[in-house]
Amino acid sequence: MDTMRRFRLFLLVCALLTFTGCGYRPSPSPDEPTETAVQYLENKGSDTIVNLALAWAERYQKINPQVRISVTGGGSGTGLTALINGTVDIANASRSIKQEELDAARSAGYDPREFVIARDAIAVIVHPSNPVDRLTLQELSLIYKGEIKNWSELGGEDREIVRLSRETNSGTHVYFLESVIRMGDPDDESIFSADTLLLPSSEGIIAEVKDNPNAIGYDSLGYITEDVKLIAVSSIEQPDVYILPSLETVNDNSYLISRNLFMYTLEDPVGVVKDYMDWILSPEAQQIVQELGFIPVINSEDQP
Repeated sequence: MDTMRRFRLFLLVCALLTFTGCGYRPSPSPDEPTETAVQYLENKGSDTIVNLALAWAERYQKINPQVRISVTGGGSGTGLTALINGTVDIANASRSIKQEELDAARSAGYDPREFVIARDAIAVIVHPSNPVDRLTLQELSLIYKGEIKNWSELGGEDREIVRLSRETNSGTHVYFLESVIRMGDPDDESIFSADTLLLPSSEGIIAEVKDNPNAIGYDSLGYITEDVKLIAVSSIEQPDVYILPSLETVNDNSYLISRNLFMYTLEDPVGVVKDYMDWILSPEAQQIVQELGFIPVINSEDQP
């Protein structure tokens, strides 16, 4: 009898363990909080901005682990096209949206919003061994139009100039064409010399200039390394005053070849997109801008 009682007690204990010790959990009541759903953001565009955008995404995801941000490059035009097609939430651009892009968005029923998220200088670079260390804006224009062909015409050695540029879908390419080659003249239809080598990335420009004593290139200040030499540039108005690009010379507008960097959304951002854009214009995010060699937005109150 005692044996039977002990056996029944053993069965009861096993039954209790099945419910309490082997993973059973009661269903949560409707009033209990549930885990926050993961939210996804797609961000695409300018290769100038891609490293900055990746750094922002990494930091923001640490602060907000329920948000996942995918960042890809491909060029300003590629990002804006993806935005208009509705395949990304935010487009990065190193130039302003073009009128035809704006018209396409409005034809699709959208009204894009522009955000200035940083400033940048376009640095002109040569090989460290090149004795030329300063150029006027007009000389740069003539170089890239193919009218100045040899470094000896600029006080350098008797070497053919090798011109380097970003590809045509790059916002940096467009900016350099309009602001340097055409010197800001909207009626000027000059283009890059046909023998200009088009490279797909900022890193490619740096690598080629580093290895080629005859090369000249241009790149975002945030990508410049000690392997290349910066060229001081003078304006048409002050041809004898040559300025190197830096945070200070961009902020005081003394360096001529500088620009805003942008992010675009299809409409006024809401929800997770708005939260992210607000954070990008915060002191924490703008500190990352400076750490990566770009210029923080000084007057954030000017943002739309």
